[in-house]
Amino acid sequence: MTGPSPVAPPAPVLVIGANGYLGSHVTRQLVAAGKDVRVMVREGAGTIGIDDLTVTRFIGDIWDDAVLRAAMTGCGVVYYCVVDTRGWLRDPAPLFRTNVEGTRNVLDVAVEPAVAAGLKKFVFTSSYVTVGRRRGHVAMEDDVIVDRGLTPYVRSRVQAENLVLDYARTRGLPAVAMCVSTTYGAGDWGRTPHGAIIAGAAFGKLPFVMGGIELEAVGVDDAARAMVLAADRGRVGERYLISEKMISNADVVRIAAEAAGVAASTKTIPLALSYAMAALGSVKARLKGTDERLSLGSLRLMRAEAPVDCGKAEHELGWQPRPVEDAIREAATWWVGLRDAKRASRSAG
Repeated sequence: MTGPSPVAPPAPVLVIGANGYLGSHVTRQLVAAGKDVRVMVREGAGTIGIDDLTVTRFIGDIWDDAVLRAAMTGCGVVYYCVVDTRGWLRDPAPLFRTNVEGTRNVLDVAVEPAVAAGLKKFVFTSSYVTVGRRRGHVAMEDDVIVDRGLTPYVRSRVQAENLVLDYARTRGLPAVAMCVSTTYGAGDWGRTPHGAIIAGAAFGKLPFVMGGIELEAVGVDDAARAMVLAADRGRVGERYLISEKMISNADVVRIAAEAAGVAASTKTIPLALSYAMAALGSVKARLKGTDERLSLGSLRLMRAEAPVDCGKAEHELGWQPRPVEDAIREAATWWVGLRDAKRASRSAG
């Protein structure tokens, strides 16, 4: 008699862009779940968010076909977490090179027979800005955005998502697109622009709060959880909105300051003044050839035109996010703890 056939170990999973804010949280959750995790990061990239994890590293960027092929071959799931979010760039060419053409290069390798043979799901990090939103309407996944008057950043994200979904329709790529909103939480080692606002509030160093600004937001751990759930439950060719609620910039600052035990800024500048400052930033960028973080394009990104409905992710993926206020508090205390640790280290030295 022969014994039962040995059970093959689960296929490894790969996180491309694992050193990024969302990518590092996806990686941490996969390792915690006992997965055999591979990560792909650029040469010289800061990896402090994953340095304490046991993972198999592949060093290379999204244009390195050989590394992509080696990293993806044999994987059951690929989580793609690479995106250039610099919506303030004066020259938008880098946005399209990374977000569109770089994504296309990765997809071309993903559909090669040797890679595609074992690939069960390709989980793509998209953005809620790719969904059509208009005032007085709660946006859902079926709302198509009109490509008219879009900022270069938004256009690059729309084109990238369309590319991924087209590969799902025409090339057999088992892809799902995760339309993630603004993420808050701990572990923001790269100091994202929205994380910098929380840091400024937690340190009591925000000179003013921009009024009239509201964003769809979600805890970064909850966003990562949605990505992991999508690998098992997401329907190929579908997109899922991932957000907990719309929250004002003033509330974010207030919650962060309270969590850090400092007074929140009491000076609020009206939206009209913010637009005037952004217009000046755009003029300066054009005249001096500089990249200004506050420009008309970046301000438009800060303004949500309408709320979104995330019921599809909740019903189909079983996703249950926590209140984003909890993530904002965690972010504030993390920034304070990081600052205090640095001070203690300098004092000890």
